[in-house]
Amino acid sequence: MNIILVSDSRTTPRMIDLRQPRRRLLAGMVLAGAALTLMLAGATLTWLLWSPRDQALQRVRALHAQVLAQQVDLAEIRRAAQRDLNALAVKLGQLQAQSLRLGALGERLARAGKLEGGEFDFDTSPAVGGPELPLQQARAQPHEIEAGMQALGLRFDAQQQQLALLERLLLDRKVDAAAQPSGMPVADGFIDSYFGPRTDPFTGGSEFHTGLDIDAPAGTPITAVARGIVSYAGVRGGYGNVVEIDHGNGYMTRYAHAEKLLVHVGEPVQAGQAIALVGSTGRSTGPHVHFEVWHRGKVINPLAFVRGKRAL
Repeated sequence: MNIILVSDSRTTPRMIDLRQPRRRLLAGMVLAGAALTLMLAGATLTWLLWSPRDQALQRVRALHAQVLAQQVDLAEIRRAAQRDLNALAVKLGQLQAQSLRLGALGERLARAGKLEGGEFDFDTSPAVGGPELPLQQARAQPHEIEAGMQALGLRFDAQQQQLALLERLLLDRKVDAAAQPSGMPVADGFIDSYFGPRTDPFTGGSEFHTGLDIDAPAGTPITAVARGIVSYAGVRGGYGNVVEIDHGNGYMTRYAHAEKLLVHVGEPVQAGQAIALVGSTGRSTGPHVHFEVWHRGKVINPLAFVRGKRAL
């Protein structure tokens, strides 16, 4: 095998005979040197193109791109959070408005219950106002929302306590009103003898009448003028068949001359409930109901009570 070397077109080509061992060794060395030269050149080129500095620069650029992307994401998160804060601020405003209406209702209830003497204070917070700001300036702040929520919570707690007390007082007053004698003990009856001094229908002498005589047909239902507990149901001298009802708060009513009793001792009764039937038992000249009102052990004039409106 021969290798022909041509260096110039004007010179005579040289021939290397590879059959000789020395020349084969020489040719191999030449080829190995050429290959090493090419490898070194490639390594140099690679180092020039991909030096540590360039690699670091590429990494910096990649990190920079990542930071930019994260900034975009963070901006979107902030916008979403701001939208949530603004929505929360709107809800807080609605709750504050409801609190104001609740306070106004409490004030009206207090006035309706005639409790204006300072027992209840539903005063609202000072009035606030100001010009409307552009949307980008009117941003709710977290600390403002938190402070508003805390203040509103305290306000609701105070209003709840005041309304609970107001409710209890009004219910107590309703109970007292329902237990206070009011209205006529018979429907369509008329008073034919009043409370106070009068002429005794049996003797013609002077006597003090301790109640009202209300004329009504025999068998007409006699009704309780307030709720309470039957404290007596039976016969008393002069009264005939009688029912007495304890209404609490010192009040007691008596219904006399009944034809028939419809309740018994210890029975709870409601205002308007039939407790007996009109009759003429005891010291009586005809069918009627003798009606008395007692307060703290003393008989009082029932006229103001029968003219009042019954609380059912």
